[in-house]
Amino acid sequence: MANLLYQQIEMLSREKHIEPAVVVSAIEDAMVVAARKYYKTEEDLRAKFNQETGQVDVFSVHMVVEEVTDPKKEISLAEAKKKNPEAEIGTEIVAAKPTDVLGRIAAQTAKQVILQKVREAERDTIYNEYHTRVGELVTVIVKRAEGPDLIVDMGRTEARLPKREQSKLETYNIGERLRVVIKMVDRAAKGPQVIVSRADASLVQRLFEMEVPEIYDGTVQIRFAAREAGERTKVAVMSRDKDVDPVGACVGMKGMRVQSIIRELRGEKIDIIPYSEETVAFAQKALSPAKVTRVQIVDPESKKLEVIVEDSQLSLAIGKKGQNVRLASKLIGWDIDIKSEEEKRQEIEEQMTALTAPATPLTSLAGVGAKTIEKIEAAGINSVEKLAGMTPEQLMEIPGIGEKMVDKIYQAVNRFYEGGAEAAAATGEAATGAEAPVEEGEAAASGEAAPAGESEAAVEGATAETAENSETAGAVEETPGAAETAAEAAAEATPGGSEDDAAQAEEAKS
Repeated sequence: MANLLYQQIEMLSREKHIEPAVVVSAIEDAMVVAARKYYKTEEDLRAKFNQETGQVDVFSVHMVVEEVTDPKKEISLAEAKKKNPEAEIGTEIVAAKPTDVLGRIAAQTAKQVILQKVREAERDTIYNEYHTRVGELVTVIVKRAEGPDLIVDMGRTEARLPKREQSKLETYNIGERLRVVIKMVDRAAKGPQVIVSRADASLVQRLFEMEVPEIYDGTVQIRFAAREAGERTKVAVMSRDKDVDPVGACVGMKGMRVQSIIRELRGEKIDIIPYSEETVAFAQKALSPAKVTRVQIVDPESKKLEVIVEDSQLSLAIGKKGQNVRLASKLIGWDIDIKSEEEKRQEIEEQMTALTAPATPLTSLAGVGAKTIEKIEAAGINSVEKLAGMTPEQLMEIPGIGEKMVDKIYQAVNRFYEGGAEAAAATGEAATGAEAPVEEGEAAASGEAAPAGESEAAVEGATAETAENSETAGAVEETPGAAETAAEAAAEATPGGSEDDAAQAEEAKS
C-alpha cells in the first residue's frame, strides 16, 4: 500500500511536471487542515508522511518555557519532564494525534487542499518555464473553443489564442495544427496562463528565420516589421555582408522561400523592403509598390513627413482603406502625409496668391465708422480679407465690439464683395468724408470740449455755406430726408445707447 501511494505521487509529479516533494508537502498540509477542522483546536499541528509505511501522522507541538503565557502552544518545564525526562527549556514536546477518526468531511477537505496546492505548484512551474520564451515560435493543436477564444494544446500545457490575436481571414478547426508565437505569460490568469498569437508581427519574423538561412545565421537582419494580420505585412531587411542581397535572400529562387511563408499565413501579402538609415530614402521604399516623386521632412521633432506622388500613383500609395500608408508609417515610425502633384501645385498657388494679393484697407468698407475701424485694427486686423475670415465670436472678443456692431460689419463686408472692391472703395471715401461731424458729435457726447476759436470758425463756415445754398437748404427743410427721420427715431428709441449705437445713428443721419 505504501509503495502504491508513493507510486501515485510520482506519477502525478511526472504528469504535472512538478517535484514529488511538492506533492508530499501538499499532502502533509492537507492532513494538518483536516485535523485542525476535526479537533477544533488552535494548537500548533504538524504532519509527517512516511514513505515506508504510507502513513501520514499528525502531531501537536508545544514549546518548553519557564512561564507559560499561551497554554495552547507552550508547556512548562515540569509538565514537559513528565512526558520526556530529557526535556529542556527551548525544546519541543511532540504528541501524536489520532488520524483514523478524521472521517469523510476531513478527507474531502484534505482532497481540496491537495488539489489546490498541486495546481498552484503547476502554475508556478509553467510560469517559470514559459515567461523566458516570449516571442518563440511553437506548434500547437486546436483543442476547443471558449467563446471567441481558442484553447490550444502545447504538449505540456494548454494555451489561449484570444480573438484579438487571431488572423482576420483565417478559420480554425478542432484538431488543426497551427504555428503560433508566445505573446505573453499571465501569472494571474484564471485559465491557461500562456497567451499565443497568430496576428503578431513577430510570427512573420520567426517564419523568415526558419525559411531563410541567412537570417538564422545573422547575415541578413530583419530591422522592422509592420503587419495587419490576414492582409499585408511589410518587412525591412538589411545585410551585414555587402555581397549578399537581403531582399533576394528572403525571396529565394523563383520566390520559393517567401511563397512558403505566404502559404503558412493563408495568402497574406508580404512586402520585403531594403532598410536604409536615411529617413527620406527609407520612406520612399516603405511606400512600395507606389513610386514616390519626393519626400520632405516637415517636422523632425514630431516626426512628420510629406510625400508627393504622381496623380496616377496616389491611390496605390494610400492603399485599400489607407492600408499601405498606415503600414509604411508603422514601419518607419514617422507620420506620413501623402499628396498628389496636382494637390501640391494647388496648395503652392494658394500660398503664392495669399502672399502676393494686395490687402484691401478697412477704410474701404462703407458704413463702418472710423472709431470702429480703429478698434478692429488695434486687434491686429488690418485688411478686409482678414476681417471676412473671422467668425462672429472672434469679432465679439475685440474690446468695444458688440452684437449689433458685428451685424453691421458683416453687412458692410457683404456689400464690399457683392458690389465690387472699386465701388465699395468709392463709397468708403464718401463715408469717410461724412464721418467728421460724427466724430465731433461723439466727442461732444463724451464730454470733450473743443477750443472756442475752432467752434466759432466752424459756426461762421456753416453760416456762409448755408447762405450760398439757401435754395437747397429750403428744399431739405420742406422735405426732411429718410436718413434724418431714421436717425431721430433711433435716438428716441435708445436714449441711453452705447457709443457704437450713437455712431450708427450719426452715420445714418449723415
